[in-house]
Amino acid sequence: MTTAVVVFPGSNCEHDVVYALETLGGSADLVWHRDTDLSGYDSVVLPGGFAHGDYLRTGAIARFSPVMAEVNRLAAAGAPVLGICNGFQVLCEAGLLPGVLLQNRDLKFICRPIHLVVESTDSILTRAAKVGDVLEIPLNSYEGNYTASADEIASIEADGHVPLRYSSSTGTVDEGSNPNGSTNNIAAVSQGNVAGIMPHPERAIEKILGSADGRVLLESFLQSKVATVV
Repeated sequence: MTTAVVVFPGSNCEHDVVYALETLGGSADLVWHRDTDLSGYDSVVLPGGFAHGDYLRTGAIARFSPVMAEVNRLAAAGAPVLGICNGFQVLCEAGLLPGVLLQNRDLKFICRPIHLVVESTDSILTRAAKVGDVLEIPLNSYEGNYTASADEIASIEADGHVPLRYSSSTGTVDEGSNPNGSTNNIAAVSQGNVAGIMPHPERAIEKILGSADGRVLLESFLQSKVATVV
C-alpha cells in the first residue's frame, strides 16, 4: 500500500517527502487537504511548509481541514502518522501529540544543519537507528520551540516519548546545542504510531545534499508500515 502525503495550502515540502520515500523503496501519493477518504493508504505524512499561511497559529487552521478526520481515523487504527516541521505543528494542534511549537527563542528563522542524538528506538522514527547515534539533519523553521505543560513534559520524558534531542556533533545535550529553546532539547515527540519531528529528514537522504542521515529516520517510518492493517 501507499503513504498519503497531505498537501495543505502553503505546504512546500510535499514533493521532497514523496521523492525521499520513493527513493527508499516506498510508494507515496499527494493528497489534497479537502480529501475525505484515505482508505487506500496505510500511513500518512504531514509535510513541512506554511499551511494556510500560518495564520492564527501554525497548524491552527490546518487541523480543521476535512482530511484531518481521516488522519485521526488512521492514527486510531494504528497506522503510522508522521508530521515533519509544519506537520509536527499540525499534529500538536490536532491533539494527536502533546505540546505546542512556539517562536524560536531568538525570534529568528533558523535554516541550517543541526545535530540530533537518538534517545530511543521505540518510535516510528527511530526503530532502524541505534541509541546514541548522532544525525545531521537540516532545520528550517521560525516556530520550532517545543513546549508543553510541566505534567506533559514529565509524562513524555517518563514514558520515553522523546526519540530525538538536539545535540552537539558528539551527542552532547546541553543549552549550547539547543538551536531554538525547545524544552529539554526536544526535537521530536512520539506516542505509539504517531510522531512529529521539527528538522527535515527528507532533505538529508543523499550525500549530495550534505547529509544522508535522514535515511534512517524515513526507513524507520517505512518499516513501521509492515504490520499495519487499516
